[in-house]
Amino acid sequence: MDNILSLKNVSYSIDDNCILSGFSLNIRENTIHSILGTNGTGKTTLGYIIMGLDKYRDIDGDIHFKNERINDWDIVKRARSGITLGWQTPAVFEGLTVEKFLKINTDSSKEIKTVLEKVGLDPDEYTMRTMDSGLSGGERKRIELASVILMKPSLVILDEPDSGIDIVSIEMISDIIEDMNNSGITVIIITHSEEMSRIADYATLICNGTNLKTGRPRDVADY
Repeated sequence: MDNILSLKNVSYSIDDNCILSGFSLNIRENTIHSILGTNGTGKTTLGYIIMGLDKYRDIDGDIHFKNERINDWDIVKRARSGITLGWQTPAVFEGLTVEKFLKINTDSSKEIKTVLEKVGLDPDEYTMRTMDSGLSGGERKRIELASVILMKPSLVILDEPDSGIDIVSIEMISDIIEDMNNSGITVIIITHSEEMSRIADYATLICNGTNLKTGRPRDVADY
């Protein structure tokens, strides 16, 4: 199985504060790979570096996506090449309906209906709901995942997809992630939850900005 993403000796600092130090990792194509670690270990920063967000591209080391070095690619080029980031806290858009939000990625009402059903939301109930504080955390997470599915990425980075939601939603989101992977999307899950990491094929434990161990999720959790 080929690697879709490779990081080699990646280091990153903010104001002389080292966040990642000589971090190396290979992500195999069409797998689920969880990134584990406590708060402040560099997990979210790693996701931002892969996505190429502003202020997160001044790094040492190399990043390769589909065998191409992407260090110099901006976020737009990375997105167009098939990399997508799901935020820990989905954005709130007052007055923007779910339908209009999802239409950013498709003009097909049928496709929007299908993807809402796929994430466990009734299209008749949610299409005209607004993307505001009236939606629960779990509902916003599901809608964001619906948007990701419509993007048809090759690689998606999900930052704390289990953060701030109830246990029922966690089970549903786990199922959605597995379904995304079954459709051919490689998924990186950034999490501090061993439970969420269990759905992954591989796991990596970050400590002090370094790759402490990579392997099967159970082995990494035991370690």
